[in-house]
Amino acid sequence: MSLKPSATIRYTAMRLGIFVGCLVAVAGLVRIGWVPAGLGEANVAWVVLLALVISAPLSFVLLRKQRDEMSTQISGRVAGAKERLAANRTQEDQADDAARVAS
Repeated sequence: MSLKPSATIRYTAMRLGIFVGCLVAVAGLVRIGWVPAGLGEANVAWVVLLALVISAPLSFVLLRKQRDEMSTQISGRVAGAKERLAANRTQEDQADDAARVAS
């Protein structure tokens, strides 16, 4: 049995990794002066916001395969839950019909 992590966990971890990489890169660029440092005490918020803006499109492009795997896994779970719900509903209907016939 292989211990392959969930597609959702893998996607989330990779997305977090891209964000942290962008955060480190932006902080380094701010530190050496290639990117403006923000206004007053807003430096940390500026760096985080800029890292978010950069990491979002990178994640969208670089993690397409992982996002598709996650979507497939989630849709499979939803389909299974719908099938179980329909089976339970059918059992309830049959039990209710049997009780009505018996009375």
